[in-house]
Amino acid sequence: MSTDFQYARVALGARLRELRTDRRLTGRQLAALLGWPQSKVSKLETGRQTATADDLRAWASGTGRPEAAPELVTRLRNLESRSRTWRRQLSAGHKPVQDALTAESERTRTFRVWEGAMIVGMLQTAEYARHVFTRYADLHQTVRDTEEAVQARVRRQEMLYAPGRTFHIVMGEAALRSLVCPPPVLAAQLDRLTGLLGLAGVSLGIVPFDAVLNLPPANGFWLHDDRLVIAEDWHAELWLDDADSVRLYRRVWQALADSAVYGADAHRVIVRARRALDVP
Repeated sequence: MSTDFQYARVALGARLRELRTDRRLTGRQLAALLGWPQSKVSKLETGRQTATADDLRAWASGTGRPEAAPELVTRLRNLESRSRTWRRQLSAGHKPVQDALTAESERTRTFRVWEGAMIVGMLQTAEYARHVFTRYADLHQTVRDTEEAVQARVRRQEMLYAPGRTFHIVMGEAALRSLVCPPPVLAAQLDRLTGLLGLAGVSLGIVPFDAVLNLPPANGFWLHDDRLVIAEDWHAELWLDDADSVRLYRRVWQALADSAVYGADAHRVIVRARRALDVP
């Protein structure tokens, strides 16, 4: 179980315990009132079991606080959505994640997508997707179900041709150049993109390297020793001190560092960029 998910579940349990004790009920008394085993009350309060929405409504009613039910259910929904770490999602491989995305996509009519350095999944060829899934499996050290994941992603692409849906997709120029796959695979991928330009329901935009940007095109993160990651996302700044997240970001950093140039080579890159500015 991912640490962030467990922390949120324990916090919800503490709130449940607060409602019970405010009513001056023992765990055994509340269990009898709700017709539950006493162990269920204990597990919910200590974060060893995830409550359902019905459990939370019953708890609020049983503790004489029915008006607390919406708050509790909101806590549960936030717990389920914000805690979808890659480690937990990929515990059974990539295909279940693809299936969940398909289910959510089926409820959607208008898509707006940004990807800075990789071809958007909905537009990937099977061979390109195969290399992407392989690399992420290496990074997250998860189950290798590459072929099943590729098939699920390709099936979802049928939505591109279905009436009633529109896709507004914007990618950075780096997505057209990043060699996350062999050059021939990338060439075939680019051929596919040109074939999609005139597709009804799909708007595809590319941000060139020399475009003036209103916002930095990618999120960033800071590693503080091996104890803390501070990562910026669109909705928040995340302070992550659980060991799994720190190890993951350390692997990400090392992968980036291994691709960098240093010393004289780094100097040449800086000088070249400086000259391109064409200013005194």
